[in-house]
Amino acid sequence: MEKANKNQSRRSFLKVTSLTGGGMMIGISWFANLIPNEAMAHVADNNNWVQLNGFIQITPDNQVKIFNPNPEFGTNVMTSLPMMVNEELEADWSKVIVEMGDYDTPRFKSQFTGGSRAMAMAWMPLRTAGATARLMLMQAAANQWGVPVIELRTEKGEIVHINSGKRLTYGAVATAAAKLPKPEKVALKKPGEFSLLGTPQKNKVGKEIVSGQSLFTMDYQVEGMLIAMVIHPPAFGMQLKSFDASEALKMPGIKDVFEFQVYKDGYVKAGFDTRTFNRLIAVVGNSTWEVMNARKKVMAEWEPIQTTKEPVMARGGKRDEIIPEGLESTDEHLRQMHEMQKKPMRVARKDGDPEAAFKNAKRVIERTYTAPFLAHNPMEPISCFAHITEEKALFVAPIQIPEMMKQNLVANLDLKPEKIEMKLARMGGGFGRRAYGHYIVEAGHISKKVKAPVKLIYTREDDMTNGIYRPTYIMTYKAAIDENNNVTAFHVIGGGFPESPLHENRFPAGAIDNYLAESWELPTNITIGAYRAPRSNFNASAEQSFLDELAEATGKDPLDFRIELLKKAKATPVGKNNDYDASRYMGVLELLKEKSNWGSPATKNAKRGVSAYFCHASYAAHVVDVTMKNGQPYVEKVVTAMDCGFVVNPEGAKNMVEGAVIDGIGTAFYGELTIDNGVTAQKNLNNYRIIRHREAPKKIEVHFVQNNIDPTGLGEPPFPPVFAAVANALYKATGKRLYNQPYIKELNKNKA
Repeated sequence: MEKANKNQSRRSFLKVTSLTGGGMMIGISWFANLIPNEAMAHVADNNNWVQLNGFIQITPDNQVKIFNPNPEFGTNVMTSLPMMVNEELEADWSKVIVEMGDYDTPRFKSQFTGGSRAMAMAWMPLRTAGATARLMLMQAAANQWGVPVIELRTEKGEIVHINSGKRLTYGAVATAAAKLPKPEKVALKKPGEFSLLGTPQKNKVGKEIVSGQSLFTMDYQVEGMLIAMVIHPPAFGMQLKSFDASEALKMPGIKDVFEFQVYKDGYVKAGFDTRTFNRLIAVVGNSTWEVMNARKKVMAEWEPIQTTKEPVMARGGKRDEIIPEGLESTDEHLRQMHEMQKKPMRVARKDGDPEAAFKNAKRVIERTYTAPFLAHNPMEPISCFAHITEEKALFVAPIQIPEMMKQNLVANLDLKPEKIEMKLARMGGGFGRRAYGHYIVEAGHISKKVKAPVKLIYTREDDMTNGIYRPTYIMTYKAAIDENNNVTAFHVIGGGFPESPLHENRFPAGAIDNYLAESWELPTNITIGAYRAPRSNFNASAEQSFLDELAEATGKDPLDFRIELLKKAKATPVGKNNDYDASRYMGVLELLKEKSNWGSPATKNAKRGVSAYFCHASYAAHVVDVTMKNGQPYVEKVVTAMDCGFVVNPEGAKNMVEGAVIDGIGTAFYGELTIDNGVTAQKNLNNYRIIRHREAPKKIEVHFVQNNIDPTGLGEPPFPPVFAAVANALYKATGKRLYNQPYIKELNKNKA
């Protein structure tokens, strides 16, 4: 029998649904609402796939395809999510084909990669999808053989009659199975019964990645496609006044130069509808090189913005977002932030009587920490393909949250929802940057204007100077210590432009009898957005650096000091809103203590720092070993302990933690975006410093707490505690506490 055609398009799937034949597609929604029925069980012939509006596809010759619903940008969801389906389906994993599903919320219900929620959201629905399909296949075989289902078992895509040894492939009974009623309930395996989940598996599309197959938007090509780029204001706080494109339009290959408005006036933005500049100039032509050169010939005049308000639909309802006028600068931000720290602010949490405890303290330790704006800098700059016609609006885009784009496209491009089709390209990194889809709307405007298929391309400089950034933050910690070296009170105040990093219910809240947390924020016209582990990425660095200094001040081992506080939080927790589990938090620290051999010298010359943090429902802790070489620090080794619940794919999980550790080290040492009169000083990677290959640790050990808790977050939790582990190790290596990121800059400043 010939192999099935693996290259059928989504449109060809729809064409074959009216034909008869053999095979099936089990239709299972994101929340396990299965919708198989007789009308869905159709294929053209033995060489075609069948699509039945779901995740699992089977051909008569027993090929199995699993569609991955969530966008992929390096978190390996294209392997781990299908693993969940296949664990219960019990097809031959080595032969299963995995494909990225298009944007199709009626079919998938939820298509979201971000917030470290993919595993948790999919855990029950996708396993239920696989289990339901398997039970229907078994029932079809039981009907054919005239035996009860209880006498059957499955293995690697085959159904086996235990007593007689007879076998049928899934493909042989697929059509019959698709006609059966959906089971009301299915039994799911217990973790001890898993054969695939929990085992290390290589990336299902790794071969395609390394062989350079077309996976990214930049690879997408259609006949007649034009290239577009935009020109945005040169500074935050400026807007377009006028432009002259006469010289640009004379250049070879240039089709059009025009102004357009991204979002309509009065458009109520959703949470991820952020965009920096609303009026842009589009340059459209035949090739990237021609368009890049023509952009330089456009003569634009810019003018200052006025303070405005934009409606935003956020948590708690509709509110106005203030966008202040003026050309902002990093130095002025720092001055204002330090000034704000001196004032009483909004009380986010208060336990006990911190004022009295500070008044009666023998000693008070107070430290202030700052962090700059950060650019996301994913390896692949922004791009989007768009082709809007009377019949449909097609987009090919690397976007983390496609379902949140639809209302934006409908409102700002005057499109009908049913005419929007979006293919999800693999993302060359994201870290939160691709949660914001303004570039999709921009590409749509341009295609609509020139009446042609268009690929919008951002250069690295476009992306770095056009936002969207991690906010700039400040936090001040203060602790009261009594005559017995006990911490009696804790005060934290945090703020930033335009949000506060404070997580008032996180550790050490719940472990201190007298606790006060205050918060503030100031508006800015510099556009910010979610950056890997939003707010936590700074909150952890400040909190865990301060706890290390507090441990030293009280004469305690820094790792044991954290465990001591957590024991108190477990035995006699203070307050009712603590958002962490003290037992699990202690668990990662105890595992880290064992695996790092804490208390013994790291190596002959290395100094050690420790840090731990809870975010995105998971717990991460690191021990970092730092050596000094020619006066500069180098992270030699990192030992990590993680509690993220059940680890679906240890291979992918380990890779994610290693990536977070390296990213955290590089960002802690070098990450900084500075602003001078509204202009970013860093415009490309020549002066926006990131970690080099030679600077990555020689060794990273990753250890997971073994438990059967449902999976929790992993993409973001290992990142925040890296900063403080580095800072605490640097203190041991240099004798200097570091309070302002990036650390290399502060170290070199201290030397001067």
